[in-house]
Amino acid sequence: MDNHFALFQMAPGFAIDSAQLDAAYREVQGRVHPDKFASATDAEKRVAMQWATRANEAYQTLKNPLKRAMYLCELNGVDLGIESNTAMPTVFLMQQMEWREALDDARAAKNLNALEQLDVELNVTRRAELDKIAALLEQSQFAQAGEQIRQLMFVEKFGEEVARAFEVLEA
Repeated sequence: MDNHFALFQMAPGFAIDSAQLDAAYREVQGRVHPDKFASATDAEKRVAMQWATRANEAYQTLKNPLKRAMYLCELNGVDLGIESNTAMPTVFLMQQMEWREALDDARAAKNLNALEQLDVELNVTRRAELDKIAALLEQSQFAQAGEQIRQLMFVEKFGEEVARAFEVLEA
């Protein structure tokens, strides 16, 4: 199998049928699950385990829109440069600063309503970023999609901070 899509006999693309992915995953797992190889040789067990692991990784990648977008870019030769490329558009950086200030203010004031508003804004931004990424990927504009993916990664990471702030305030 050349890639995750081929493993599940799906056409490569950002838009996928979740039910089809789930069914394909169950079918592959049914064939390679280590329990089916309980009486097999050690080598056969090892191969089954490798296939089961590969199927799990492929499924987790394709199931998650951000991971799926990253994978499509990688398949098409785009190095996202996640560790080394931190350049972002000024407008996006300004938005990040505003969000960070809003989070700091909400934490300091122990203001759940402000956190909820910030969370709603982040969800709207996430959806908009995913829509942009989907459109770029459908047009085979993988490098441009990579830029949007990097932005979405920042939004996701900030969303995790907001979730932690909720946990602290609700405890």
